[in-house]
Amino acid sequence: MRLLVINPNTTRSMTAKIAAAARAVARPGTEIVATQPASGPASIQGFLDIARSHHGLLEEVQRHRDIDAIVVACFDDTGVDALRCLFDGPVIGIGEAGFHAATLISTRFGVVTTLDRAVPGLRDNIDRYGLSRRCAGIRAAKVPVLDIETDPDRAEALIAAEIAEAMAVDRADAIVLGCAGMTAMTARLSERFGLPVIDGVGCAVTMAEALVAAGLGTSKAGAYAAEEPARPAVAARG
Repeated sequence: MRLLVINPNTTRSMTAKIAAAARAVARPGTEIVATQPASGPASIQGFLDIARSHHGLLEEVQRHRDIDAIVVACFDDTGVDALRCLFDGPVIGIGEAGFHAATLISTRFGVVTTLDRAVPGLRDNIDRYGLSRRCAGIRAAKVPVLDIETDPDRAEALIAAEIAEAMAVDRADAIVLGCAGMTAMTARLSERFGLPVIDGVGCAVTMAEALVAAGLGTSKAGAYAAEEPARPAVAARG
């Protein structure tokens, strides 16, 4: 089985961390093909970055062949719907994967993400996935994505403070980390707080493997149907 794991931003160090997290949970025999676009934003933090990332993301994915499933390693699930239109196999976003995993092991999950401007889009996603009743709240640690790379100790301290608040105030009994760059701190935070701290990368990889093993792909019966060839314009009659 070959899984394409794509980081929609252009920061190579983050792609390397994502690849390591994916390979740590992948089944024996699963090949992880980790990549990133050649162009686009260095990080994705809100609606404008999401829009700027789409072209490079779609272009990079279409370079790859013989892929059984795609994991989009951006917590906003950037471009997932578009990729499901292009690809027959499963396309899993790490945000959706993390949320669904949380509902299977907790009654109310909290989300700790990077910046305040990321929160509205995540709230929209959770509502669209039908999981708003299970979400205790979304908290921003005021940590820019790239600071997780450049100052990881400070970033982890700020994220930990929000986890403590999510537990005490929001009554969350599981936490979904809202950025692929946070993957390396998952185990430490889970041990520290004594509750499941969920990394969407690992969840998305194992869910993609399960769907492929079950013979399930993206439905083409509705909104994800293959694009129809454009019809030539018909000249108006005078």
